[in-house]
Parts: sequence; structure tokens; C-alpha cells
Amino acid sequence: MQIDFAKIKFDEKGLVPAIVQDIRTGAVLMLAYMNGESLARTAETGYTWFWSRIRNELWNKGATSGNVQKVVSITYDCDGDALLVEVEQTGNACHTGAYSCFQNPLWRRDNTPVPEMDGIPGILAELYRVIQEKRENGGEKSYTKYLFMSGQDKILKKVGEEAAETIIASKNNSKDEVLYEMSDLWYHCLVLLAYHNITPGELLYVLSGRRGKENNSKY
Repeated sequence: MQIDFAKIKFDEKGLVPAIVQDIRTGAVLMLAYMNGESLARTAETGYTWFWSRIRNELWNKGATSGNVQKVVSITYDCDGDALLVEVEQTGNACHTGAYSCFQNPLWRRDNTPVPEMDGIPGILAELYRVIQEKRENGGEKSYTKYLFMSGQDKILKKVGEEAAETIIASKNNSKDEVLYEMSDLWYHCLVLLAYHNITPGELLYVLSGRRGKENNSKY
């Protein structure tokens, strides 16, 4: 499909801001800039390309880090001077290693604390990143490294144990115990996802599909 560049209002430098959103989780990942060439390459390759205002050159997101963005759709706003790029994000979007670039709390209307990461998707993605880091570079005392070195059966055993302990905590009607044990369970489930090279984003995408099914069910 060809892009009609006449519909896009590039600024005096030939750039247009592009907001990147993870289609699987709905999280806003980053803001970058595109020119005509990067927009054309994005459409041609199916992966995001941007224009670096600092280096004055094109760059392909994830070409070095592996955190590529597979483009699902590109939409322009009512004025034609901004783009929304929906992607399937691999790994983390931010150069700091965080899932999203938008993670710094500034203000909230009801004065409640602003989460330092982008809700559940951000928290899971950050923990998953740490797990993958420990998997590759963890030292002798790293429990995560130990799990991967021990293999699939050990990981599965721990998932089963933590699930059983969560059940017991629930039967004890102890909020603190449920929170503690379920945290352990979720951690080991993330380790299992990492073992299969499945990202939390893929899991959330499946869960979002179930939400749609529930909304359309007779129940």
C-alpha cells in the first residue's frame, strides 16, 4: 500500500512527530520523528524507521538492541501533523531498558501516587527484562540464573509449588500471604515465559482477546 504524502503536514524541517503504541497492551511506548524517507522505509520494511534530530540521520528502531517494532498500522490525526504508529513491540522500547519511555511521574488530578512504570504492562516488562538479564549475565549467587541452569523441570516444579502455596494462603484468608505467594508465583511464571522466549506483551495480547470474548458472551 502506497503512502499519500500529501496528507501529511511535515514541519519546516520536513519532520512529523510519531507516537508509537503497543497494539498488544495499549501502552504508549515512545515519541519520535519521521521524515518522508523514514516513513517510506517504515511502510516498505514493516518495521519502524525514524529521523534522529541529534545525529541528523535515519535510524531503524531495534537494529542494534534487537528491540524491534513490527508495524501494524499508521494513522494520521485530524490536522495531518502527527502520526500514530501501532506496533508489536519486541522487548523494551526505551533506550534506558524500560518498557516505555513514559515512566516518570509528574502530576495526577486526584493527588494519588503516579505509578513509576506504565501500569501492569510496564511492571511485567521491566521484571521480564531483569529476568532475561540474569539469565544471560547472572552470577553464581543469582537465583534466576540457577533456575535456567537447572532446566525446564526445575522451573515447572517451582511454578507448581508457588501455585500450591498461593492456594494455601487463600484458604488462610490472609491478604499478606496471598500477596507474597502470588508475587512469587507471577515471578516464576515470568521465568517460564522467558524459558519459552514468550514476552509478557504476547500474554497480555491473548488476555485482551479473552476480555473481548467475555464482553460478547451471554454471561
